[in-house]
Formats: sequence, C-alpha cells, structure tokens
Amino acid sequence: MIALGSFALLRPYWLLCLPFFWLFLKLTRSMDRSLGDWPRAIDPPLLDALVGRNRKETQHKDDLTMIWCVALIVISLAGPALRVAVANQFRNMDAALIILNISPTTNLSKMTSAAQIVLNGSGARQSGLLLYAGEAYLASPLTYDLASIEALVFAVDDQTIPDGGARPDRALELAHHLLRRMNIFAGDIVLISDGAGIDLQTYQDAKLLAADGHSLHTLFIPPSVESDRNFSFLQATMKQLAMEGHGLAGESATAVNIAEAIASRRIENVVKGSRRALEWFDLGRLMILVAAAPLLISVRRGNL
Repeated sequence: MIALGSFALLRPYWLLCLPFFWLFLKLTRSMDRSLGDWPRAIDPPLLDALVGRNRKETQHKDDLTMIWCVALIVISLAGPALRVAVANQFRNMDAALIILNISPTTNLSKMTSAAQIVLNGSGARQSGLLLYAGEAYLASPLTYDLASIEALVFAVDDQTIPDGGARPDRALELAHHLLRRMNIFAGDIVLISDGAGIDLQTYQDAKLLAADGHSLHTLFIPPSVESDRNFSFLQATMKQLAMEGHGLAGESATAVNIAEAIASRRIENVVKGSRRALEWFDLGRLMILVAAAPLLISVRRGNL
C-alpha cells in the first residue's frame, strides 16, 4: 500500500503489469481482424485499394481504445482509494489498558509515575485502568478523558484494595473480558508490577490475549520493602510474560519507550490487514466499469 495524504494505492504491484499488457496487445493484435473473411476472398492489392483510405485512421482509433481500456483496468486493479474515515469511526480499533499491582509490597510512587508516563505518551486513544492485589477491579472503563484516569492513578494508595496477595492472572482475565466486550481489535495492555504472583495461569492468559490480536507489555518495579525474594528472578518472569503476550518488557526508566511503541502500533493497525478497507474507499470497481463500457462496445461492433 502507498498512501499520499488522502489518496492511496491499495495494490500498487498491479502497475508492474502495464508494460506486459501493452506488449501482449502489440504481439497478438491482427491487422486484418476487422475485415472478417475478405482478405481470403479478394486479392491483397484490390483490398488495399478498397479500404486503404480509412483503414489507417480506423486502426489507430481502435488501438487507442484498446490501450486506454486495458491501462485503465490495470490502474483500477492497483486499487486507487480515497480516505473516508474519521477518528470516531475507529474508536474500537485499539485501546490501552493499564494494570497496576497495588499489593502491600509494591512501590506505589514509582508505579503511579510509570503509569502517568504511559498515559501521556501512548497517543490519542481510549484508555482504561485496572487495579489488582488479591483480586482484580476495574477502576476506570475505557475513555478518552485521560485526566480522569490520571486523577485515579494519583489517588491510589495501599488502602485502595484491602485484599492481600497478588493475582495478576485475575487482572489479565478481566482485561481480556473488557476488550472482548468492547469489540477492541488491537489492545495494548501494560502490566506495572513487581513480578509477584506470576504463574502458569498468568502465562496462559497472556497467550490468549496475544491470540486475539492484543499485546501485553510489562514494566518491572522493584518492591519497596526488604524481602528474601530474588529480584532478578521476578524481573525475568516479567520479561517472559511480555514475550508470551507479544509485547515489550521494561522498567520504570524505559516506560517512555513502551509508550512510544504503543503510539506507533496504533498507526500500523490502521494500514495493515483487511481492516484498512474500513478507512479507504476503493475506486477501482468504478474505474473498471468505466473502462469496460467502451471495450464492450468496440467488441460488439467487431472493431477489436
């Protein structure tokens, strides 16, 4: 696909056929096809004398008609299209969901800062917020009002969810349910956590999200309390989870990179796959009708 502003060619590779069609016409076109059986019934000198006056002019017009029609058909197959979409038509194309682990051992200040960076840098898309500890909760449904989500993020504290433990699998299941209910084609889920509670079920949930066209990104934030847990192991589990979810893994310092990747992925979703037909009106079908009309008339009259 080649896009130039509001105009695009959806299948530009068809233009490569133009010289081959022209060569084919030159090689297969018969000079005497419009004369029927007269060349076999009349001597060539006499036939030339009878039709020579108008033959060259008629032949030239027929050639122009054929070349024009074939060229227009090839161009129509290349898919000339005009952009017809507006932003509201694609509100369900993609979305961003931020999942915060607010169990007692997490470093909430760093987590909220990372969430703020992702919100500000992930592009003009609808976003939502999920919180989890021992259970997962929807803090904000998908919305374009990012200011309301930012207010919720900074209002989170260690008393927001009284449940103990950490169940990221519940959060991913809730995120998947929300994206499916809202008919989101390509969502970006950002899990901000210290890596606690990740198990085989969590990996399976990440695979299911990826299978539906979504991407799961992870941001590892080390716990704020001293513990015997291996930070390297927890960070490795977060990276593995992002790999299973076809997303990116990072830390608080690289939150900007993930936000930029999410913003660029939104652009790619519009132009790849069969969904691009939602944004572009293909003019090729109308052009084929325009090209076929004179071609059929010429064939009906026996001029081609």
